[in-house]
Amino acid sequence: MTFTGRFAGKAAIVTGGANGIGAAVVARLASEGAHVMVADVNEPASMVEGAVFQRTDVTSSDGIAAMIAAARERWGRIDILVNNAGVGALADIADMEADLWDKVFAINTRAIFLCSKAALPALEESSGVIVNVASISGLFADFAMGAYNASKAAVVNYTRSLALDCVSRGVRVNAVCPGLVETEMAKRAIADPIDREFWFDRIPMGRAAQPEELAGVITFLASEDASYMTGSIVVADGGITAHTGQPNAPIRQKLRASRQG
Repeated sequence: MTFTGRFAGKAAIVTGGANGIGAAVVARLASEGAHVMVADVNEPASMVEGAVFQRTDVTSSDGIAAMIAAARERWGRIDILVNNAGVGALADIADMEADLWDKVFAINTRAIFLCSKAALPALEESSGVIVNVASISGLFADFAMGAYNASKAAVVNYTRSLALDCVSRGVRVNAVCPGLVETEMAKRAIADPIDREFWFDRIPMGRAAQPEELAGVITFLASEDASYMTGSIVVADGGITAHTGQPNAPIRQKLRASRQG
């Protein structure tokens, strides 16, 4: 797939960029002319042209400072920061250890504050952009996912607050809230046909998103096409949050009629 050079000459950092949504964002930005730093604790299996790897622990202030310094030394600028690094946790409150709660918040929420603060001077120089990857799980609740729900809800509202703080500095801040995305982690959850049907029955579009589809939304928010957007929370979930959760009455009526016929 060929894209235009919307990001020619620009420099971007993508945290958690080694796989999943992050890797798709890296590939998309690079395909459109950006220099991209893959900031991750794990090195990617392969690297697209235009990207470099910087081993980074986003829970470490020193690691983040080194990430920012390396990007500025290499390219002299930072135009885009995609705060994508994240971790999940499936645990009922009765079973959740405080250390797990703290780990989820350290990676999903505190890291966004640390990375954004560290990158802000460079982003201010370039009138740059921050895009945070939240989740529809930050808009609504899930069973046994309290830490993840709370951490992503914090990302949603911190995005709004950060956008207000940054507007006078010429820096835009937005967030995307994905639903189910067919990353390697999600593939394990829907590998069983019964589980897959269970998930897909709840998605009006009847499928998971591909990482490249989320990359399209994220790079739109990072581009000048979204120049009048800041503090926006963009949902990309196949229609899940458009639905009340009530049954599909027309389908039920057709099934009933077919049985009676």
